[in-house]
Amino acid sequence: MRPIGGRWNPRADFEETVLAHDPSITNDRFAAAIAAGDRFFAALSSTPDYDDYHRVVLRHLGMEATSQLLADLRREVPADGVLELYPDVRKTLEELSQRQVRMAVVSDAWPDLPGLHAALGIHHFFEAYAISAKLGCNKPDPRMYHHASTALGLTPTQCLFIDEDPDLVQAAIDLGYAGRAIRRDSPLPDIPPVPSIATLTELPELF
Repeated sequence: MRPIGGRWNPRADFEETVLAHDPSITNDRFAAAIAAGDRFFAALSSTPDYDDYHRVVLRHLGMEATSQLLADLRREVPADGVLELYPDVRKTLEELSQRQVRMAVVSDAWPDLPGLHAALGIHHFFEAYAISAKLGCNKPDPRMYHHASTALGLTPTQCLFIDEDPDLVQAAIDLGYAGRAIRRDSPLPDIPPVPSIATLTELPELF
């Protein structure tokens, strides 16, 4: 899945919510504060609590992180209002499921990822989730990969790991998994550093 508008953090409705509390915030201030939030993420080894992330961004906006503002920023919104599936996702998951390919998710994400998948209608395809916020580590920590394969009752050699980051795919390959880097938004290099695919629709032929 991908965020509508292309930005994962903060959520797409962040500016609208903040402006409801302080209409004076300018686009430049938003951009600087969001960049500070990005640096906060980059300095961590695991996914932080969402409120802690919002406190960092709000502090750079010069705003107090009141309980009401934090609650507004994390209020439930329809998943399809901020997220969408890539066009190749549902069809591929359905075909893999029909072929009885067992699937798990390995993600540097918050604990609510299964709920987001449920709202988008794809949760039932996955038997297990390895989520950084729950495991206390991020890819390429081997615990992320091993949690998923162990939950499926499979050995690394029985698994294929897919990711947009070739370095994370290489890390999986080094651990004994098969791997493919998906390169939807950029051309495939002539000699890719790891095996690559351009779209998920290429996956069924690998099983």
